[in-house]
Amino acid sequence: MGSIDRYIFRTTLASFALVLVSLTGVIWITQALRGIDLMTSQGQTILTFLGITSLVIPSLVSIIAPIALMIAVSHTLNKLATDSEIIVMNAAGFSPFRLFYPFFYTTCVVALLVAFISAYLAPDGLRRIKQWDAEITADVLTNILQPGRFAQLDQNLTIRIRERQPGGQLGGIFIDDRRDPNERVSIVADHGTVVKNADGSFLILEDGNLERFEQGKRDPALVAFGRYAFDMSKFSNQGHDVTLGIRERYLWELLAPSENDPIYKQIPGQFRAELHDRFMSPIYPFAFAALTFAFLGAPRTTRQSRSFSIATSILAVFGLRMAGFACSVMTVKSPEAAAVQYLLLVGGISLGLWIIIGGIVVEPPPALMEAINKSNARLLRLIGRPAAA
Repeated sequence: MGSIDRYIFRTTLASFALVLVSLTGVIWITQALRGIDLMTSQGQTILTFLGITSLVIPSLVSIIAPIALMIAVSHTLNKLATDSEIIVMNAAGFSPFRLFYPFFYTTCVVALLVAFISAYLAPDGLRRIKQWDAEITADVLTNILQPGRFAQLDQNLTIRIRERQPGGQLGGIFIDDRRDPNERVSIVADHGTVVKNADGSFLILEDGNLERFEQGKRDPALVAFGRYAFDMSKFSNQGHDVTLGIRERYLWELLAPSENDPIYKQIPGQFRAELHDRFMSPIYPFAFAALTFAFLGAPRTTRQSRSFSIATSILAVFGLRMAGFACSVMTVKSPEAAAVQYLLLVGGISLGLWIIIGGIVVEPPPALMEAINKSNARLLRLIGRPAAA
């Protein structure tokens, strides 16, 4: 790349990174707030909360990246036009198609990023979320036990906790164990924690009392303890066999699903729709970049308004993406809808390149501009009348 190409490439790529991080951060916060119950109701640590919620970021990036690229291309072109650099480069012999080169290089970088995320990184993050969530929800101590409620974990076994404290510690524990017909055990402990090791899962109780009523004896046996391990292996670590959904499958798993896969047998159409979405996700950046440059890349003076071109590029990109979503939904039942989606993408890229190569300047029709000007003038008069009075 020449110096001009490097300058435009760096500017566009830096703008893309800034927009991508900003949009992803805002959307991630809204998604993360939904999982705040991991810390409040299930007693998980802040590291667990951040770990689970951050795994969804690759999926967000794969969707946001083409939009961030469109914004970055628009920003760079607007900056070049404001500084009259596009006009200077055009006067120096740069055709619109030649000017599109550095934007094309940036688009290739974005497309490679989206392809890697959609093929491997996003499904890997989603399956890790599912596995992590299964480990949390499979443990009855975090799933069933709720502060202030009596939970019957098994026949004749009841446990109650007063509160969940920071770090996953349980406060105010009461256990009523009547599973042995020859005795009844009641335990009250000030606090306790869950410990998992190779031997199983244990509820480690601290600072409490154990009262054992044995059959045939009139007086119970009372024991005060500083530390006592209550075996919970029967109730914990269940449900670890995670059934992966379609979005949690890698690209190669969608390409050749097992014929014995129960999910594939039930919904083969959704496998097909997801596979085509993965194939088309790296193509969207090219379509968005071509359409955005087609409407904004033509040389204009600073006196010429770019509002119409910006609005038209946004509508074109938005319309193409909405049509893609609609075709993706219809692909579940109709394979022909996927072909329509490919044609839409090819048509969008072809239209953009035709405008760029032809050096066509997209301007609003004179009749439309005249109507807009009259409407603006009428609005200004309506606003100005009360002020004059």
